[in-house]
Amino acid sequence: RRLSVRVNIELLSISNPVHKKDLAVRLTDDTDPFFLYNLVISEEDFQSLKSQQGLLVDFSAFPQKFIDLLQQCIQEQNKDIPRFLLQLVSSASVLDHTPVSLNVVETNPFKHLTHLSLKFLPGNDAEIKKFLASCLKCLKEDKMKLEEKLRKTEEDLTRQLSYTQQSLSEKSRELDKLKNEWTSYTAALTNTHTQELTKEKERALQAQAQYQQQHEQQKKELENLHQKSIQQLQNRLSELEVINKDLTERRYKGDSTVRELKAKLSGIEDECQRAKQEVLSLRRENATLDAECHEKEKLINQLQTRVAVLEQEIKDKDQLVIRTKEVLDATQEQKAVLEESTEKKQSHIEKLETTIKSLSAELLKANEIIKKLQGDLKTLMSKLKLKNTVTIQQEKLLAEKEERLQKEQRELQEMGQSLRMKEQEVCKLQEQLETTMQKLEESKQLLKTNENVITWLNKQLNEVQMAKKLETSASTHGGGRTAISPHGMPDRPCFPSSGINHPVSPLYAFQNFPETAHNKNANSQYPIQFNTQLSKMNLCSDVQTGTATSHPANKENGDNLGLESKYFKKKDDSIPLRGLSQNTLNAEYLKPYLSTKAQPSPKAAVTPASAYFPG
Repeated sequence: RRLSVRVNIELLSISNPVHKKDLAVRLTDDTDPFFLYNLVISEEDFQSLKSQQGLLVDFSAFPQKFIDLLQQCIQEQNKDIPRFLLQLVSSASVLDHTPVSLNVVETNPFKHLTHLSLKFLPGNDAEIKKFLASCLKCLKEDKMKLEEKLRKTEEDLTRQLSYTQQSLSEKSRELDKLKNEWTSYTAALTNTHTQELTKEKERALQAQAQYQQQHEQQKKELENLHQKSIQQLQNRLSELEVINKDLTERRYKGDSTVRELKAKLSGIEDECQRAKQEVLSLRRENATLDAECHEKEKLINQLQTRVAVLEQEIKDKDQLVIRTKEVLDATQEQKAVLEESTEKKQSHIEKLETTIKSLSAELLKANEIIKKLQGDLKTLMSKLKLKNTVTIQQEKLLAEKEERLQKEQRELQEMGQSLRMKEQEVCKLQEQLETTMQKLEESKQLLKTNENVITWLNKQLNEVQMAKKLETSASTHGGGRTAISPHGMPDRPCFPSSGINHPVSPLYAFQNFPETAHNKNANSQYPIQFNTQLSKMNLCSDVQTGTATSHPANKENGDNLGLESKYFKKKDDSIPLRGLSQNTLNAEYLKPYLSTKAQPSPKAAVTPASAYFPG
């Protein structure tokens, strides 16, 4: 079985009575506390161990080498076939209280080599108790350290919690402030965006008309292109089908020719094998005849050598095998005649020489014929290879053309899908057009109501100016003397009914305001840009005389002049006119109309705003 064992190695130095060094090795199991084996090696024991196991290391270097071996075992433990193993072998079947040998084994395909084997003794009760006590002590120390860490972390966490709670409260306050600021900012932005919306809507209408025209033109062009491409693809398809048919016919013809050539090749190869077999049999017969001739006479030896040369030349020849058989029969008859009469040998030899010359000439002719046949075979093989390459290229071309056809079909499908998508986009654009037209109608209605309000406010301002002129004329006729401002203007009248003691800015220099918003063009301009909060002015019956002195306003109250409450909301960042109530008129509502530039009527006496609104 396989266990994970902890190995402790300690070098003990003993000074009483003699200075000695011992190596203590202990084997333990973290899962089983009663698993304990000890080994103590002195210097004398190590010398005996060194001689027994053939170690080449001294006692001082032995612990480090042992640790290196154990590290190699640890590195190899997760592999399927580890190179280094640590074996714990016991004589008993189970690891009981019996001595055990620990072996460090290196495995290779040939043999298992044991580098080191150490015998361990099992721990007795006292040693086990001492080991368990040391383990308990270590556990208690770890527990104390962990408790201290826990306490510190709890304190840190409580501090962090309190700090985060404080920061959370501060952030919540900041959030509330930011929300308030955001609401005021969004209110200002809505007013500015309404104006931009009107302009953008007009632009959108123009752009929409242009886009519709462009889209219709593009749609017509795409349809024409699509039809042209479909016709071209159909023409290509018909051409490719015709080419495909021609190629298939050629392929079938090529296959048939290849088969015929293969059949011819197989026949020729069979004939070659038969001819070789016949040549071998003839060689054997010739060898026997040569042996007999050598025994009889030396003259026949010359003929046999010539015949052997001829036999070597007749290895790959097919047509002249029959003639060689006749020559062999003639030689056999001549041998019989030679046995009967030795006197006629010379005449027969001459005849044989003539026949051999004719045979050699015929054999040369046969060699030439065979060479021609081999050349024809090579040409046939090259033609076959060429035909194979041509057929392979044709198959590749067919595959490429099929891929092109598939790609063109895919492109057709994609074009259809894109057309559908564009039709859907057109529908969506039409829906958006309808919604924008509805919003335009609503904005026009709002503009009409706003124009009515502006006309009413202009009337009110004109009435106030007229009342002021009447009062100033009455005061001058009554002999009163008005104070002159540094700019040569009369001092500003006070309004005791509204609780204002400082003089009012001479806004009354304007004789007339623009009459109505209906006469206003999109590109009209005002010469003065201002952002103030107007109020209903309660004029004082008596005009102050002497030099004008400025005082801060204590109250700014007024009536709503019969308008709805939404036109009189207060804006924090506006600049109030001196002497006018901040809560009466709605500058937030008038800001987009008064800040835009429009031309005043020719009767209005215009003065620079810096003269009336210092700061």
